[in-house]
Amino acid sequence: MKIIAFAGSNSRQSINKQLATYAAGLFENAQVEILDLNDFELPLYSKEREEVLGQPQLAKDFLEKLGSADFIVLSLAENNSNYSVAFKNIFDWCSRIEVKLFQQKPMLLMGTSPGKGGCQYVLEIAQNSLPRYGASIKGVFSLPLFEENFDIKTGVISNVALDNQLKEIIEGISL
Repeated sequence: MKIIAFAGSNSRQSINKQLATYAAGLFENAQVEILDLNDFELPLYSKEREEVLGQPQLAKDFLEKLGSADFIVLSLAENNSNYSVAFKNIFDWCSRIEVKLFQQKPMLLMGTSPGKGGCQYVLEIAQNSLPRYGASIKGVFSLPLFEENFDIKTGVISNVALDNQLKEIIEGISL
């Protein structure tokens, strides 16, 4: 099984990328590829830019990566109770090429933040909207208070109850 994992963030030290990497590693017998949205940076989407640029190769490359997956692990950053601009921009460019950009792939949807909300607002938005774009959401996980609940040195969730919660979600996903 091939897993594509990425964070909906362009932060070089993305806590969501750390969470996505950890979660993807929990799947047994999986080949994991971690994507970085910085490798798919495009101009801000607009209809006018699309008319000038057409379909950018980086957007096509991102879609190809998603298409190569058997499973997607996505951990969203939350900016002002919504998607980060980096995620929304690649999402917009890709959806103009292929509306069902997640290509009916099964997905683990997650989010983490430094605060106690754990990205609840953006996760709610994503649960409502991503299925319209071809995401087959099989599980949702929120990790609040990242610095308190994740050990950056070891790259694992340090809060046993939250770690077990994520592991139970993953174990319950049938592929």
